[in-house]
Amino acid sequence: MEDELIARARDGDPDAWRELYESLTGRLLVWLRARPSGDVLAAPDDLVAETWLVAARSIADFEGDRDAFAGWLFGIARNNARAARRRTSRRATSPVEPADLGNVVPLRRHLAAPGTAEHVTGADWARRVLAELPEREREVLTCTEVAGLSNQQTAVALGISATAVRVARHRGLTRLRRTLPAPGLTAPR
Repeated sequence: MEDELIARARDGDPDAWRELYESLTGRLLVWLRARPSGDVLAAPDDLVAETWLVAARSIADFEGDRDAFAGWLFGIARNNARAARRRTSRRATSPVEPADLGNVVPLRRHLAAPGTAEHVTGADWARRVLAELPEREREVLTCTEVAGLSNQQTAVALGISATAVRVARHRGLTRLRRTLPAPGLTAPR
């Protein structure tokens, strides 16, 4: 069922687009920042702008209400982020020498002290922890826990069922509990 705001946006009402933009852009930006993009040239701000351009061009194909619009928009952003990763992989170079790969220690086994070269900020730490999860669990958790999407919105954004979202969320949170530092240690700030 289409609501009045979506109908106005479809008709090109700038106030409707502004309302949608203001209600969703912050969460979209946080979500994209939490996802490992793999492309330093595709800044989350750029992906957000590209997402809104695609949404504006494709609004005629959208069917649903404001809640469904959020899931649809996040799905567009996900596709844009994937395209950015594909572009990066085609021109990829590795900043790490192959001989040094044996020295890489998974984050869950090592939290460096502040002031050391290995110390990471809280946002970096969270991204690294999420990057160690299987892709489906990582995507679900960034939608539900980082961006604050509902299970249904997440299902639309990722193109999976709400049941699959609940299962992946449960599994991801369980893995994170096992991955997090022992009591008494805290994540970097």
